[in-house]
Amino acid sequence: MQGKVTLEDHFAIDATLGDSQPFGPHVWTELRHRLLDFHDQRLRLMDEAGVEIMIVSLNAPAIQAIPDSKRAAEVARQANDVLAAEVAKRPDRFVGVAALPMQEPELATQELQRSINELGFRGALVNGYSQVTGSSRLVHYDLPQYRPFWRAVEALGFPFYLHPRPPVPDVSPLYEGHGWLFGPTWSFAAETAVHALRLIGSGLFDECPHLQVILGHLGEGLPYYLWRIDNRNNWMKAPHKYTARKRVADYFCANFYLTTSGHFSTPALIDAIAESGADRIMFSVDYPFEDFSDAAEWFDSAEIGEDARRKIGRTNALRLFKLPAAE
Repeated sequence: MQGKVTLEDHFAIDATLGDSQPFGPHVWTELRHRLLDFHDQRLRLMDEAGVEIMIVSLNAPAIQAIPDSKRAAEVARQANDVLAAEVAKRPDRFVGVAALPMQEPELATQELQRSINELGFRGALVNGYSQVTGSSRLVHYDLPQYRPFWRAVEALGFPFYLHPRPPVPDVSPLYEGHGWLFGPTWSFAAETAVHALRLIGSGLFDECPHLQVILGHLGEGLPYYLWRIDNRNNWMKAPHKYTARKRVADYFCANFYLTTSGHFSTPALIDAIAESGADRIMFSVDYPFEDFSDAAEWFDSAEIGEDARRKIGRTNALRLFKLPAAE
């Protein structure tokens, strides 16, 4: 399929580049080049895979791993300015989404507004929970102090991508002795899914019904668990004990989009379509940690209808990010 749009595809700046080295130390020379390059290899691979537009975001954990909120804000601003300059060279091929200093909700709101209103970005991508100076806790965004931030996101009308980050070893004893579970193998999905459920259960989407959140990797496992979450202990008529007013599945299907990033499985895609609908899934690669060729060859031949392929491969993203090509 030609004309695909891809998101959850990353770049790095000098201040964040080293964060990606653990994901590919044996291929670091190539991975490093791919994270820093925009207009050579990246564009060539996009052309070969039939990708017209890449919605580009910063690597992980990056800003979320900088405990000092002032420093986090400085690096986020620097990364967003670099991305804006690269997008300006090829606005027909690249679109930016903002990195945000979520350690401090007011700073995050200010940088989001600047990125959209001044830099022309089309949303934000944040790498999971944030580390905060003076606290041993990891800060999740269902907390009350983040409500003004979420209201600002909703008012701006662009999506928020909740992207995974590596576990913090000191507070992740569950993985002790099993480092192979870190990252894409398991922890990315497990921890991001819990974060998404916290947002849902907190009542956020009752207060911000038009807010749209994106989850990668075909929903971090959640589409395949919605029935069980909403029907737990049904024989005992056990009530749900969260603040939200509706079923988890109701919010998931109204307030969440999914991408195929790094999850190129046709059975999983078909199940995601059955749970969320083809209107709420978007093609993505997860470049440079996954190959364009793997993603494109799989998606272009996946056993789904051509109408669904067109929506997932192109038109859903154009509509959600309000890109001119949608007109």
